[in-house]
Amino acid sequence: MRNPAKSGFVLWREVIMAYLSPAIMASIGGWITADNGLQIGAFTTIGGTSAFIAALLGRWLQSRGVHKSWVTRTPHFALVAVMGMTMAVIGLLAAWLTTELLVIFAPGEALAWLGRVWIDFPLSAIIASTLITWRWRSSNHKME
Repeated sequence: MRNPAKSGFVLWREVIMAYLSPAIMASIGGWITADNGLQIGAFTTIGGTSAFIAALLGRWLQSRGVHKSWVTRTPHFALVAVMGMTMAVIGLLAAWLTTELLVIFAPGEALAWLGRVWIDFPLSAIIASTLITWRWRSSNHKME
């Protein structure tokens, strides 16, 4: 098994960057357009989802990804695309689950951010998976 510190891929640093990158960019967009919902969503649904997906995918890539031949042998761009689309589907499923559970547990509650999760979750999942997969693959390819 490869040493993550030696390969340049340190999961906690990658998760922090996966949180900060989309959160700061969305916050700037919300500030420029004066959209308070986007400013709040930047640090909650956008940044939070991105960090969560980055942590899950990064952990999987570190523990099991190095042992899967299809992950290590797939061309770099193809692997990033596959992981991005897979995480987008997971983001859509998370948005569906979130909205359904809130309807069950908080019926009649008008949560302003609930409509945002249909865009925030899948888009954040794509951004996080692209960042993590690209960085992981780049650091592991150098080791081979």
